[in-house]
Amino acid sequence: MPDPFPPPGFAPIPSAIEGIQVYAPAPAESASQPEVVEFKCPQCGGVTAYSAQDGGLTCTYCAYYEPPEKAPVGKGAQEFEFTVETMDRAAHGWGEARKELECQSCGSIASLPLDSLTHTCAFCGSNQVIQRQASQDILRPWFLIPFKVDPAACHKLTREWMGSSWMTPASLKNLARVAEFNGVYLPYWTFDSLTSAAWKAEVGHTRTERYREGGEWKERTVVDWRWESGQVSLNHDDLIVPGTQRLSQVLLDRLKGFDFQALTPYDPKYLAGLQARAYDLPLEKAWEIAREKMRESTRQACISQASTGQVRNFSMNLDFSAESWRYVLLPIYVAAYRYQDKAFQVMVNGQTGVVAGQRPVDWTRVWLSVAALLAPGLLLSLLGLLTLIFGGVGAIIGGFGFFLLVVGVVIAVIILRQAMSMDDL
Repeated sequence: MPDPFPPPGFAPIPSAIEGIQVYAPAPAESASQPEVVEFKCPQCGGVTAYSAQDGGLTCTYCAYYEPPEKAPVGKGAQEFEFTVETMDRAAHGWGEARKELECQSCGSIASLPLDSLTHTCAFCGSNQVIQRQASQDILRPWFLIPFKVDPAACHKLTREWMGSSWMTPASLKNLARVAEFNGVYLPYWTFDSLTSAAWKAEVGHTRTERYREGGEWKERTVVDWRWESGQVSLNHDDLIVPGTQRLSQVLLDRLKGFDFQALTPYDPKYLAGLQARAYDLPLEKAWEIAREKMRESTRQACISQASTGQVRNFSMNLDFSAESWRYVLLPIYVAAYRYQDKAFQVMVNGQTGVVAGQRPVDWTRVWLSVAALLAPGLLLSLLGLLTLIFGGVGAIIGGFGFFLLVVGVVIAVIILRQAMSMDDL
C-alpha cells in the first residue's frame, strides 16, 4: 500500500514555479496559542456582558441570559510550583480578542472589550489615551473571583464612605451620585509557603534592687540579659501581592479581605463588558516581595516567643518549603472624580463592597477645630498667669489651663495627621 501523500505533519507552502506544489513540515501548534472567542447574543446577535447580580451573561438589547458555566472551586484551586515545566505549559493571552487603553496621564494600561467605546482612563479620568490591540503574550490567569457587588450599589457605598468623616467638604456626597464606576479585574499573585526558623536572642528581665547610698536605702531598676532560643513554623496561605505597581499600594492594601472560597476557573466570559489589567510586576519580583513579608511575619513570631518584650542581638535561620503560587484576577470598581480642579480616585471591592479612596479635606473646618481645641487651654493659662501676678488662685487656674492645652495639642496633632493622610494618598 503506497504511503499517504503528503506525509503526516507536512503542509503546502507557496511555490516559486507555476504548476509545482511544494510541501514543508507544518509549524508546530503551541499548546498555549490563545483561543479567541466573541460574546454575541444567540437570539439577537447583540453584545452580551457579565452581570454581577446573577453571575452570568446578559444581552444588553433583548435581556437574554446565559448562566455561568464554571462553578467556584474555592481554596481547592490548583496551585503551581516554581518550575520551568509549569511556565512552559501555561496558557497566554486573555482567551478573547480585546483592545488596550494606555493612559498618557497616569501610565495605566487597561484591557477592554473590542466593542467598548470608552475613551477615558478609569483610574484618573484623563482622556489622553492611546488605543491598540491587546497583547496575547501575557500569562493567562488561571482563576478569578467574580463580581458580586452591583455597579448601582457603588454609589450608595461611596456616599456613605464620603460622609463618614467630618473633615470632608459637605458637597462631596453629591459627587458620589455622578461618579462613573468601572468594573476592572486587577491582577494579583497569591503565594503559599511553610517557613521554619530557629532563633536565639538576649532577652531582658527587669528587676528592682535596693542599694545603700550616703547612709540611705534607695531603689533602682536593673535589666538582666539572658540568652533564649526557640523554633517557629508558620503556614502562609494565600498571601496576596498586587500584580501592578502603577496604582496606589495604600488603596489596594485597604481593599484586602477577599474570600478565596469564591475562586472560579478563568473563563473569558467573565470579562465580557468589563475592563481588566495585565500584570506589570512579574512573578519573580512578586515572589521576592512575598518572601520578605513572610520573613518579617516569621521574625515577629520568633520575637513573640521570648519571655519578655526586651530583645537584643536577635538572629534566626529561616527556611522556605512547600512554595507555590497562583495568578488570579480580583474584582474592583474604580471611579475618578474631580474636586476644585484636582483628581481623586475611589475603589470599591467588587466582592465585599469595602471602599477605599482619596477624599479632599476641608482645611478651613480642620483649622477651626484645631483652634477650638487650643483656645480654652491658652485662655485659662493666660488668666492663671495674670491672676498669679496680681495675687489669688492663679497657680490652680494656670495649671488646669496648661493641662487643657496639652490635651488640646495632642488631639490637634492626631487630627492633622489624619487630615494629611487623607489628602496625600
